Amino acid sequence: MSDLSPERRWRIVLARDRRYDGAFVYAVQSTGIYCRPSCPSRRPGRDQVAFFPAPEAAQLAGFRACRRCRPDAAATPDPGVPLVRTVCRLIDTHPDAPANLAVLSARTGVTSHQLLRAFQRVLGISPRQYRDARRLDRFKTALRSRRGVSPALYQAGYGSTSRVYEHAHAQLGMTPATYSRGAPGARIAYTVVPSPLGRLLVATTPRGICRVSLGSGAEELEAGLRAEFPAAELRRDRGALARSVGAILRYLAGRAEPLDLPLDVRATAFQRRVWEALRRIPYGTTRTYAEIARAIGKPAATRAVARACATNPAALVIPCHRVVRQDGGLGGYRWGMERKRALLARERASRAPDTD
Repeated sequence: MSDLSPERRWRIVLARDRRYDGAFVYAVQSTGIYCRPSCPSRRPGRDQVAFFPAPEAAQLAGFRACRRCRPDAAATPDPGVPLVRTVCRLIDTHPDAPANLAVLSARTGVTSHQLLRAFQRVLGISPRQYRDARRLDRFKTALRSRRGVSPALYQAGYGSTSRVYEHAHAQLGMTPATYSRGAPGARIAYTVVPSPLGRLLVATTPRGICRVSLGSGAEELEAGLRAEFPAAELRRDRGALARSVGAILRYLAGRAEPLDLPLDVRATAFQRRVWEALRRIPYGTTRTYAEIARAIGKPAATRAVARACATNPAALVIPCHRVVRQDGGLGGYRWGMERKRALLARERASRAPDTD
């Protein structure tokens, strides 16, 4: 079923075709929920939907299972998914144990190579990367429940305080104690302005831009900004963002100038490498997900590259819209396919003839 195109998957979802339950799941950006293709819930807009080969992949991207259709309980025709699911459960049961390929493969009766290939095909990452991602998720959940840093780090499976500050601090963008309080004292200035592609939100910390998002209304954009750090000091201040907003609006108006703006975004090491590679794609050109994977030295991580694009917090400044599928299809886009199509068309139209 892995050869199903996104267009075909969307038609299956619209038809609520039960034959494909277990073959893939679809996730809705606006609700944060993923479902079976046959879920009886109301269908979202196409630009809000992303597809994943297995429930575990949707969960890694931050989505939760629909309580109505229970997509995580569906049987799958893909023999690699039960293998990956078994290993994921082993890792989740023993979060403090090393995710050693040899040990995990021996426990599941396959070779290390078979196990790694299954993980990279289904989830786009290795067992070790899965362990690290799940460990950080547990840590963030425990912090938000006000359990304190020390209990949270040991519950998550970190072996020492120094280890958690080395790994989690880099990905949270602040100390764990600050994150646990919803980022109190963190000052974020933001503004929402009209643009050729709908409403544009730009937000910045004193260190740089932390979010650029596109949507149909100010309320939904502001809600997304507040969701991650509910205790941060948010203030609407267009004056503080005049230079950045002006540069982005000029870009959207068709000016072929680089958006070389400072960023302050939280990222894993892998996400940071992908986003840096995206910023090197020349204006008016595109790269495939596979080309980006090769550019960062991870040729087998095409799906992980696509996931990093989907979680990009700074639209346009990190130009994930310039990444397309190998067959020339547009692929996905967090802020809607029509916007991606319009951005690429505008860049092609305004690109100088001698620009590479």
